[in-house]
Amino acid sequence: MIEEKDTTPAEKDGKYEFQMHYSGREVSCRVEKEQNKLIVHIEDNIEAELTIQDDGSVVQTGGNELPDSAIDYIKKRILG
Repeated sequence: MIEEKDTTPAEKDGKYEFQMHYSGREVSCRVEKEQNKLIVHIEDNIEAELTIQDDGSVVQTGGNELPDSAIDYIKKRILG
């Protein structure tokens, strides 16, 4: 039996753009949410991948290392 990958949009999928405090200054942040992945672009030089766990927590799974405070802020902006 072939398993089909779930490609239906998850709740709140899409692109988000907002300002956030990072490294002592206000910077632009773009986030693309697709299923349980958050692809983060801060300014034009920092990229990271975050994964939403089954329990609702968010962990970094790739890219430039982000501080926990930035991950928490992004989670609150995207997931509420």
